[in-house]
Amino acid sequence: MCNRTQAPRKWWGLGPAVLAAGVLSTNLALLSAGQASAQPSQDRTQRLYPSLQREPGDPEVIARGRSVYGISCRACHGQDLRGGDLGGPNLLRSQLVLNDDGGDLISPVIRDGQTGLGDSTMPPQNLPVDDVSAVVEYIHDILGTASRQGGPPPGEEVELDILVGDATAGQTYFASRCASCHSPTGDLQGLGSRFPRAQELQNTWVRGVARNTEPPPTTVTVTQSSGERVSGTLDRIDDFLVVLTQDDGRHRSFSRRGATPRVEVDDPMTAHRKMLPLYGDTDIHNVTAYLVTLQ
Repeated sequence: MCNRTQAPRKWWGLGPAVLAAGVLSTNLALLSAGQASAQPSQDRTQRLYPSLQREPGDPEVIARGRSVYGISCRACHGQDLRGGDLGGPNLLRSQLVLNDDGGDLISPVIRDGQTGLGDSTMPPQNLPVDDVSAVVEYIHDILGTASRQGGPPPGEEVELDILVGDATAGQTYFASRCASCHSPTGDLQGLGSRFPRAQELQNTWVRGVARNTEPPPTTVTVTQSSGERVSGTLDRIDDFLVVLTQDDGRHRSFSRRGATPRVEVDDPMTAHRKMLPLYGDTDIHNVTAYLVTLQ
């Protein structure tokens, strides 16, 4: 057995471990202790790339370019410029498009065509000069206003009403799945008032910890063959090694050979992680509707 001082590690793998009972008790304590922080409003201006910003173009020219693009370009480059069914490249990531200045690079390619990597070919487009200029203006308008992929749609933020569940059914579900560790009159008392936004409340209880709050640490107890027990915060564990930090800051490491030494891991997040694949949409909505009532 190896018992030596070692620099702390911030990662750890999975290995054979005996999970201690009652791992969830501190989990929602953090949830209930976390106050509902004010959620920053989303930036819906969509202008997220300063290097691509410029003065807005003529709306009529942009509208014309949108129409021409839809007829002549969309099949290859896609409706959202990210590539279409005929295999055209993503224009939002194209270095030629990003380096274009007023059509000096894009216009010749539209007019004369181009052969790219892998013998991909863009045929020349027989378009009037004004239509080419309009397409360039439209592409730059999209570049200047596009959000990152998965960003919110433009316009006013829409507050989704997620309180669509049955609070009575949620209470029944809570009693059967959660009440062994949590109490509506104990650790969860007043939970609904601490998270006035239903969406944040739902995310918090599903996550098991309040947003921007560190989850409780995973602890481990190592019982050596001599009977000595050493406990601390788990830094690393795999099939061959356990590394922990004791309360006094000392780092201890122990070699593992099969079941020796005995290792007991207490991860307060285990119960919530095990529940994640079991929740259905209806369960989540019902429990949220119930937790909102805990004022």
